[in-house]
Amino acid sequence: MAGDDGGRPSKTADLDAPLHVFGFEIDVVSPSLVNGRLRVTPKCCQPFKVLHGGVSALIAEALGSIGTHVASGFKRIAGVQLSINHIKAALLGDLVFAEARPVSVGKTIQVWEVKMWKIDPTTMEKRALLATSRVTLLSNLPVPDNAKEAESILRRHAKL
Repeated sequence: MAGDDGGRPSKTADLDAPLHVFGFEIDVVSPSLVNGRLRVTPKCCQPFKVLHGGVSALIAEALGSIGTHVASGFKRIAGVQLSINHIKAALLGDLVFAEARPVSVGKTIQVWEVKMWKIDPTTMEKRALLATSRVTLLSNLPVPDNAKEAESILRRHAKL
């Protein structure tokens, strides 16, 4: 979790500021898998003390986007469509694990599936499926000059 890295900046802080704000920690970044975890805190809950559906959607969009960016050869990407089904609630204090995997990696369009589970913090085993989503992204756009550093930051953290 955040703070377990010996004082080094978190991978998530480098890769996705909005995820970092909610406490999400990215573990693996590769062209075929992006994953990480989140402790459900008041920052990411709705008033009934469960994980906000918008935060789940943010996680899905972010992980799918990161994976698409790597799988596209670091081209600029843009989300086209996001669909998410919330199956069970994650309660305040729960640990959530999210995993994004490509369904289709084309030269122009990519589709990624993102699943989220509640996990047992003592064993890190998946317990209950919380949400499943599909993210469709355009993946062949030129990178603008003001965003050229995005590739080097992502390469630093990716397993290629």
